[in-house]
Amino acid sequence: MKQQKLVYRFYRYDGKTLHAKREIPFELKLSSRLILDEICFNWNKNVLESAINSSIDKGDKEAFIQLSEAYKHFIWE
Repeated sequence: MKQQKLVYRFYRYDGKTLHAKREIPFELKLSSRLILDEICFNWNKNVLESAINSSIDKGDKEAFIQLSEAYKHFIWE
């Protein structure tokens, strides 16, 4: 039996090319968003705590009242 040969010819496609994009799973998006939110929350809370402690050390009552009002949003549960 005679072996058959198969020859492919490639032609350049002149149309608009499509670029496939792999989607990120929803669970990964959600977990990364939650982690970033928690990191930002803790950082902002620590900055406010240090500012409050600084205002107490300086004896600045107005700054302490203003910062403590902003800090209330971080401690309500």
